[in-house]
Amino acid sequence: MVQDTRKLLIKMLQGEYAHAGFLNAVKNIPEEIINQRPINHPYNIWQLAEHIRITQWDIIEFCTNPAHISPEWPKEYWPKQTEAESYTQFLTSVKSFMEDRERFINHLSDPANDLFQPFSHGDGQNLLREAILIIDHTAYHTGQIILLRKIFNQW
Repeated sequence: MVQDTRKLLIKMLQGEYAHAGFLNAVKNIPEEIINQRPINHPYNIWQLAEHIRITQWDIIEFCTNPAHISPEWPKEYWPKQTEAESYTQFLTSVKSFMEDRERFINHLSDPANDLFQPFSHGDGQNLLREAILIIDHTAYHTGQIILLRKIFNQW
């Protein structure tokens, strides 16, 4: 049962079940729209992708490093800059997200890491909860990226 749960979580981190996943959402995004922000919308695609990366990184660090100190909420969970300096910076953010996700999948795959045992740090969180948090948070903001792409006729 636990091994089935691990496999399901990994598939959900990697895959697309009910909707497009993060990688599909950012695939082939034209450079000219990553910094565009519609009227009355607080974020652009760059900011959303970077926010997803920062948040996932923080959750992974929390799970793997008891000494980790999380960024200040909410200010430090969003990029300081409002636009990517270059398309390369955007692609680097996506690459970092993928590398961190793979690191988390490796951690999640290790049977020595109990899914249900609360961490020795924090206030009752466990690996299962944090995996679901990554899945949920990424899906939420991925939907926003897709919506922006639709607004810009790039989906």
